[in-house]
Amino acid sequence: MPITVEPITDTPPVRVERPVMLMDWRVLSALHWRVDPAAVAANLPSGLEPDLHDGAAWVGLIPFDMRDIRLPGMPRGIPWIGSFPETNIRTYVRGPDGGRGIWFDSLDITRSSAVAAARLGYQLPYQWGRMSIARDGRRFTYEAARRWQGTPTSRVVVAVGRPLAPADRTPLDDFLANRWSLYAHGPAGLVRAHVDHGPWPLFSASVRELDDQFGRAAGYDLAGPPDHVRFSPGVDVRIGLPHRVDVPTGPAAS
Repeated sequence: MPITVEPITDTPPVRVERPVMLMDWRVLSALHWRVDPAAVAANLPSGLEPDLHDGAAWVGLIPFDMRDIRLPGMPRGIPWIGSFPETNIRTYVRGPDGGRGIWFDSLDITRSSAVAAARLGYQLPYQWGRMSIARDGRRFTYEAARRWQGTPTSRVVVAVGRPLAPADRTPLDDFLANRWSLYAHGPAGLVRAHVDHGPWPLFSASVRELDDQFGRAAGYDLAGPPDHVRFSPGVDVRIGLPHRVDVPTGPAAS
């Protein structure tokens, strides 16, 4: 039986009624490049394939401020461990269950304890490093440096423009922003977690400085300026429990 692929919509197809984790994503800049689908496919585990827009796969460099990570019932503002900056390299995939989601090639944060918890709980490739976010008016500077794996660094300076009205959003904006799950792969195989949040408020943005090695460390050649840049003040997020996704094997899987 063919599997129906989830549509791109501005509301989650699955609401996370019982989240296992709550968090806020703030002052997020999203830089994206068109990439040969074969280059993305080479980084994916069995069962996932690149999700394409305009015939291309898309790889994102996403620096932002992770705020108020907490369990359900816990208050916001937990000191130290609950808030920290993050930079991730991601792409967009389709799963064998018909889902559309995010595949993370790397996620760099500044809390070693959170690295261990995320690797164990969500099987995500978190890395420990240093990172800072500075604001000067409508300009944001994100700087990061990994503490191992060759110590790659990243520096991004983004100038924020005007807010985008719904009529100003492009199909590519919706393709990149409206992602309601993440996939990961670990000892138990392929897993998926649903993600629930309100629509992203998007702003136009331009890159003023870019010196990034995280994309190269993930195996991508992100040469030249990005093909798409947006900024968002952020959203409040609810994340569900990861669940295993069956991957077809044998002749029926082809």
